[in-house]
Amino acid sequence: MRKWNFCAGPAVISEEVLTEVKEELLEWADSGMSIMEMSHRSKIYDTVATEAKQDFIDILKVPDSHDVLFLQGGATHQFSMIPMNFGRKDLAADYVLSGSWSKKAIAEGSKITNINTIASSEDMQFSYAPNPNIWEMKSDSSYTHYCPNETIQGVAIHSPPKTANTLIADMSSVILSEPIDVSKFALIYAGAQKNIGPAGLTMVVIEKELMGKENESLPNILRYSKHSESDSMLNTPPTFAWYMAGKVFKWIKRSGGLDHFKKQNHLKASTLYKYVDNSGFYTNPVQLENRSIMNIPFILADSNLDALFLKESEEAGLLNLKGHRSVGGMRASIYNAMPIEGINQLIDFMESFKAKYG
Repeated sequence: MRKWNFCAGPAVISEEVLTEVKEELLEWADSGMSIMEMSHRSKIYDTVATEAKQDFIDILKVPDSHDVLFLQGGATHQFSMIPMNFGRKDLAADYVLSGSWSKKAIAEGSKITNINTIASSEDMQFSYAPNPNIWEMKSDSSYTHYCPNETIQGVAIHSPPKTANTLIADMSSVILSEPIDVSKFALIYAGAQKNIGPAGLTMVVIEKELMGKENESLPNILRYSKHSESDSMLNTPPTFAWYMAGKVFKWIKRSGGLDHFKKQNHLKASTLYKYVDNSGFYTNPVQLENRSIMNIPFILADSNLDALFLKESEEAGLLNLKGHRSVGGMRASIYNAMPIEGINQLIDFMESFKAKYG
């Protein structure tokens, strides 16, 4: 029996999608073989790949000025691939430090290029995000990098900042949760294992003009233009993850697109935040204006009850509520595939737990 999975990633996938995949697993479209056994160069798979890319473009309203790439290596690989391609010896790259993932991006990027941390919220344990109005941006920096949604701390920057140069965003835990204006970004990257599908795939939306500025001395596998020229098949791609992502994109379309999911995601988040704020037993450590819609951390009034909370919540069919090891507490990740019913059951359990031990 399936339970409510609040894991931050790999994360919950629509049961409708999983059922469809299950039915196709042994044989895809009268091909005589599984999609996992199929050559990525075959005409059959080319249709799957092309449709998935077009559906993603449709959902996100990606303009003709950008290309969409299906890559490997996770968002972590982008931490080095971006500065390798667009970092410059004579110019620093601007980075915003708002949580664990932007900190990792800075650490990796610093090995390759000169990085200028233009704003930080580390002084308050990443309980807020630096306001873009006070970022110390420089018009001559090589690019500006930030993370709109920090998965671990549950901290979000809800509107893209205005920059005088190339804007790059790690959208791993917020991609496809609501509409965005892609034209404001030169490069968006996102690991797939949250709102898109299984781990192993990384989505990159990149401005075609930016690809013309990449480091041509790099091996082809590290150059965005080479992946673009080969339709993301410079080498064998993660074919099954790509196929499953395509299933999720069609499910998003059928469900009403990103306008629908924005409404649902904000409803889920506001419902849970409201309960936490009024509970008198649970608290959320993030400033109101920076609260994530996707990842909601909460702390029990008595941390000695944490282990018991996790034990009883799992027995109640509520999985993966343990906060990241670096911050502790609890965290509910409520991506697109988590319905409001899961939130309501979580709140019912939290209320029952409070009544017993609070």
